[in-house]
Amino acid sequence: MEPGSTSDSVEGHKRQKGRSARTRLGSMLPNIEPFVRKTDHNPRELRSWAKKTGFVSTFSGETTTSVSDKFDSAGFDIEKGRGGGGSSPKIEIDPILGRTRPNRGSEIEAENGSGPDGRRNDNGRNGGILGFRDNGSVRGGEKERRRIRDEAILEDKVDERLNGNVNVNGDRNGTVNGNGIEVHVANPVETKKEEEKVERDEQIYMYPGGQEPADEGWHRQSEMRFGLRDNPGFVPLIYYGLQHFLSLAGSLIFIPLIIVPAMGGTDKDTATLISTMLLVTGVSTILHSYFGTRLPLVQGSSFVYLAPALVIINAREYRNLTEHKFRHIMRELQGAIIVGSIFQSILGFTGLMSLLLRLINPVVVAPTVAAVGLAFFSYGFSQAGSCVEISIPQILLVLVFTLYLRGISVFGHRLFRIYAVPLSVMIIWIYASFLTAGGAYDYKGCSPDIPSSNILTYACIKHAYTMKHCRTDVSNAWRTAAWVRIPYPLQWGIPIFHLRTSMIMIIVSLVASVDSVGTYHTISMLVNSRPPTPGVVSRGIALEGFCSILAGLWGSGTGSTTLTENVHTINITKVASRRAVEIGAAFMILFSFVGKIGAILASIPLALAASILCFMWALLVAMGLSTLQYSQSASFRNIMIVGISLFLGLSIPAYFQQYQPESSLILPSYFVPYAAASNGPAHTRSKQLDFAINALMSMNMVVTLLVAFVLENTVPGSRQERGVYIWSRAEDMASDPSLQANYSLSTKVSGFFGRSRSSGV
Repeated sequence: MEPGSTSDSVEGHKRQKGRSARTRLGSMLPNIEPFVRKTDHNPRELRSWAKKTGFVSTFSGETTTSVSDKFDSAGFDIEKGRGGGGSSPKIEIDPILGRTRPNRGSEIEAENGSGPDGRRNDNGRNGGILGFRDNGSVRGGEKERRRIRDEAILEDKVDERLNGNVNVNGDRNGTVNGNGIEVHVANPVETKKEEEKVERDEQIYMYPGGQEPADEGWHRQSEMRFGLRDNPGFVPLIYYGLQHFLSLAGSLIFIPLIIVPAMGGTDKDTATLISTMLLVTGVSTILHSYFGTRLPLVQGSSFVYLAPALVIINAREYRNLTEHKFRHIMRELQGAIIVGSIFQSILGFTGLMSLLLRLINPVVVAPTVAAVGLAFFSYGFSQAGSCVEISIPQILLVLVFTLYLRGISVFGHRLFRIYAVPLSVMIIWIYASFLTAGGAYDYKGCSPDIPSSNILTYACIKHAYTMKHCRTDVSNAWRTAAWVRIPYPLQWGIPIFHLRTSMIMIIVSLVASVDSVGTYHTISMLVNSRPPTPGVVSRGIALEGFCSILAGLWGSGTGSTTLTENVHTINITKVASRRAVEIGAAFMILFSFVGKIGAILASIPLALAASILCFMWALLVAMGLSTLQYSQSASFRNIMIVGISLFLGLSIPAYFQQYQPESSLILPSYFVPYAAASNGPAHTRSKQLDFAINALMSMNMVVTLLVAFVLENTVPGSRQERGVYIWSRAEDMASDPSLQANYSLSTKVSGFFGRSRSSGV
């Protein structure tokens, strides 16, 4: 017998088996031409050929369609490992779930035994081109046909996991029937469990007619009522646009109610500042929608800038000012915001933000955003508790609306979840008006219009604080505000620039950028789109810096950044239309011209405003911690990093804040922690540097960001454990029409930003 004759006979038998298998498959499957792999093939061609056959596999193994499960199951952040030869890309990790997924192939995988011409050699796997095999369980009807088609395109490793291991001789456990098809004999119970496991891990959808929707890429079934580029019509746009901004009322209008009284401003100043914030919010949102990331995000005055504003307001040299105190402090804030915003714009336009993105992960974002809300625990109920008959019903009503009545629909709308803040404020405000009109806060010989400093009797001085916080008629903003007033740049005067305050705002702009990065990634997945490219993120950060410069010029008291609460709003309303956000922003600009609107909002009782802020800050903490879902939240490494960051982020500032001012009676108790900048323990030869160091180390969010940033990027951990943000690539812009439509600038605008086109943003 000649050498190799046995091998030849075995190979001939395999070829005969392949022909018989193809004969059987021909009666079940459509006539599909075999894929011929080129030597210099592009792995995308494998997927493209699979699309033509009608078979498309999803990246996610989850079938539920709830929004919260989308976050858990979305397979956006994937890494593709490319093997040698004809091996197809394999998904190695799932950064969203933070776990290693079983190796699985694409829809069609070229054989490892391919020859030089790309065709399959005869000594390939048994069963012909598509290794068909039966698991030994008989199914009927459509389910059986679908299972057969699914199994026909699964790769060897999945088949081995389902049907058994390869023995020493290289043959799989099982028998061969008379038609040449290998039939496995398996325990039906075990086979059923394995099938259910694969159905969870390997979902294969076939679109009608074998055609996939026009938009390629990372699309999942969306629960959004209106997507990013949907246009429901002019009237619905007005409704949904106002809905967006009404649900964010707590973030947009309550900051002036805190900082203006602290700066020594009048009720008229509060009304003017609210109108200015409405204008800046509208302009910033429209600019970001056209020139920024183009996601449906609201840009406005953020709580990130509230803590540094309070630090500057309570500086030692401003405590004894009596004349023009409000304008002087406002000009100081304007100068600091402008300098910090210029730094943020440079960070974005130069591309440095793209490099920084490699170091910003969910484990950094989560505690940083949470610390922003935790920073105001000393202000929250200490202010709301000044009038418990208003504050406690307000807090309870918001909780009832958002938690207990969240599932109730009125005419198809979840009104209690969407309008929890404005509805509760309206109800409690009316209730407080009845208390005021009924004489609950009337004290003999005391007038709410007379400042407490002018009251001579001890009884009136004792009740002055209660009247100021509880009565609904103490504000004279309505009487003094004009019907029409257009906020204009430099309305408070020329900005004042100091090194110490500029250094503070530069660091705070970094915190705002980290906050926005997490929001960009979260909102892009929520609206069923691929994450933006690093260039798009840099462009968004640059626009945020530019909008903050406008906020500094107009004098809004705080910078402008992406509102994290907007993620919660879109999640509830299911409206992610870019046009709706733009229409709502246009109404904000229109409302800013009506001075009486700002006056009405400025008349909200302080106790009521503090109660709402307790809820808003708590929501901010929850939104920050929810970012951990993109990492392995149960990992000991991540638990320790987040825990240490939050603890030191609260404890270290408490150490700096314990250095009380020389005369603490000058400041209210809730403002004493923000006076550490002038009285902290840091002492160098430069008073400017002392102020900056003490101020930064007394702010919770800055310390938390510093600790989390260092630990996250120095403690070893796998990418899936850390939940590393994986952004889209620049070349994906040209290959994915949907991605280009979502994030690309218009032709005229991109022509102006020539560099952004070349970099794929």
